[in-house]
Formats: sequence, C-alpha cells, structure tokens
Amino acid sequence: MRRVAPLGSGTVQDRVALAEIELCGELIIAASAAEDRLSLESIDEVLRVGEARAESGGT
Repeated sequence: MRRVAPLGSGTVQDRVALAEIELCGELIIAASAAEDRLSLESIDEVLRVGEARAESGGT
C-alpha cells in the first residue's frame, strides 16, 4: 500500500510524479517557444528519450 501525503500538508512523496511534472513543464516551455508544432524528434529531445534509452542499455 502506498502512502500519500494528506491534502494540504505541502509535501510530496512521489518522485516519479515530480519527474513527470517537470518533464511536462519542459515540454510546455519548448512548445510555447517553437514557431511551429514540435516534431517527434524535438519532443524526444526535450523529454531526453535518447538519454533514457542509453542509460537502460536499449536502442
């Protein structure tokens, strides 16, 4: 069973959720700075997909 911080406590315990929020923020910033739609390659770059694959040993 996962423990969740009570509402209003001001603390967040879920590191995965925090990482996802950070990546979403970076993606929003990149999209708002782009003149056109982001390409799939640009999205992968912002989300550091290649880095994650290299760290896990995948291709």
